[in-house]
Amino acid sequence: MDDWNPEHLSSSAEAAAKAPEPSSIFASSYQYCSRILRQRFIGCIPSLSNLNLPEKITFLEKISTLYKRRIIPSTSRRNRGTCLPLPLPSTSLEPFTQTSETSRVYDVLGDIVEHTFFNLHSVQKNLHFWEARAEGSTCNKVYFMVFERGPLAFLDGSAQLLHDYVFHGTGMQQVSSSASVHISERISVLTSLRYSLATFLAQVYVEVEKSREQILKEPGKSMAALLGTINGLFLRLEAAIGHFSATRQIGSSVDGSYSSPLMFETLPDVNQESSQWTDCEIRDAINLIYLNLNKLDVYLSLLVAKHQKPRTMTRHWMRYTVGAVGISLFSVWLVGHSRLAGSPDIDNWIRDAKASVTDFLNHHVEQPLIAIRDELFETFRKRHKGVMELEEVQLTSNSLHRMLLAFSENTKGQKFPENASDQEMLEIVMGRYEKELMHPIQNLLGGELARAMLIQIQKLKLDIETAMLELNQILRANEINFAILAALPAFFLSLVILMLLRAWVKQDTRAQGKGKIARVQRRLLIVEVEKKIVQFQSCIDQGLEKDGQCMYGLILYTLDRLYRAVERHAKATGEWQSLREDINNLAKPNLVTIEKLRVTSRMAHMYDCLLPSMRH
Repeated sequence: MDDWNPEHLSSSAEAAAKAPEPSSIFASSYQYCSRILRQRFIGCIPSLSNLNLPEKITFLEKISTLYKRRIIPSTSRRNRGTCLPLPLPSTSLEPFTQTSETSRVYDVLGDIVEHTFFNLHSVQKNLHFWEARAEGSTCNKVYFMVFERGPLAFLDGSAQLLHDYVFHGTGMQQVSSSASVHISERISVLTSLRYSLATFLAQVYVEVEKSREQILKEPGKSMAALLGTINGLFLRLEAAIGHFSATRQIGSSVDGSYSSPLMFETLPDVNQESSQWTDCEIRDAINLIYLNLNKLDVYLSLLVAKHQKPRTMTRHWMRYTVGAVGISLFSVWLVGHSRLAGSPDIDNWIRDAKASVTDFLNHHVEQPLIAIRDELFETFRKRHKGVMELEEVQLTSNSLHRMLLAFSENTKGQKFPENASDQEMLEIVMGRYEKELMHPIQNLLGGELARAMLIQIQKLKLDIETAMLELNQILRANEINFAILAALPAFFLSLVILMLLRAWVKQDTRAQGKGKIARVQRRLLIVEVEKKIVQFQSCIDQGLEKDGQCMYGLILYTLDRLYRAVERHAKATGEWQSLREDINNLAKPNLVTIEKLRVTSRMAHMYDCLLPSMRH
């Protein structure tokens, strides 16, 4: 068989592109202007004229193809680490520049996998919603059919409920049956899509794994074989999901019509054993694969849109309606009390509200904060102003000592030393005081009773001053404690605000988040990987090859979600290199199941970003 020539694509398409001219003047004018615009645009960008694509491809499709050719590869090289990588040889990229056709083959393979992951996630997200609705009770299904599908469905469902209640005596059986059909149809289509996409993903991954060693030995020949195999996988996918319109049931609950059947462009047969593809042939094959990938995205987006879960606004339309009616009534009432209706009520209310807010801030915010500030710094400002100073106590003590010394010398008639003990002299005073009390009136006037009483008063003064000095020292030692105690209200208020902010920041429940729920989601992904691995092994043991391919594709999809979820956290903790290697090992099709389960067990117990949240 002859080698494939890219001109074969255009020769057969030119004949099919010829069609009779439109009879309408508007259509003719539009066709002429479009042709002139296309020619001038192509003249400005020569790359568009060198794509060698069929003439039936429209002008916008050529621009899209140019975008795929120039922009997508560079973007994919820049963002390749955002999804689970293919098992391509890492060293093989180094000898090639950005314009290398071999490098572009790697890019197109990465884009195929990345787009498939995205489409699988869209299908899986909607499938989970419908499966949750299918597991609900009869009341939940009726509530969904009547209240969560929009106003028209609410009217139809309410009418159906009344009709069944009046004429059949049952109000929910018919609606519940309709809900079951409505949900099961969408589950059936989405399940088929997930099965086909997961199988396609597994086949692409396995083919790349098979070609890994051959790419290093014979890059040119292996690239041609790989592109041909990928094109065959696209055709298999077309046969699996390309004719949903033909299998649509009569009376389907899906709104609108299905999209046109999926039809991929086909590469002509190539004799891969006798020759190799040129760079031009590889480039055109890559462009054609990008065109098929674009068709697949458009087809799946339209098909999933027909079976997707209702939008949030549709599910909660009654809340939004009640809110809109309430806002409308409030607006009418507000206009009636505004200047537009000649009423000063709003101005008066604003004035009163401003005064009330100002008074509240003054009495409940500003003054308490000022009081806390004063309590916090009052002690420090008056640190030098003690209640009782040590010098004053010393003066009182010296005065008492001199009084005791003079009294003791007069009483005993002998000279006492200057360092005599105050306690001994005080005993002399108390002994003389007791004798003088035998005749208080006489001794008060002519004895030493009054003098002894004054000495005791001086002693009491000294004791009081000493106690006050000690109290002042205690207050100075604990002034920082009193200051902290005064600041406790502000501290607790700040703590509450910080806790609220922390809860708001960590409210992200996705697996990429930082909170406790995000950690749980990441651990659940590991559990999901383990379950899929066991199911994959079960399919292999039972000889279910197709089901095994689907299960392997779901393993890759779950690993991709885990890869995206842990990348940022693992890089922050320095675990990313080891964790990425473990995830890549789990994606290897030839690794035995026991070893994969060991890897998942190690991941769940060793890596910080996958551990349960710490509670200490």
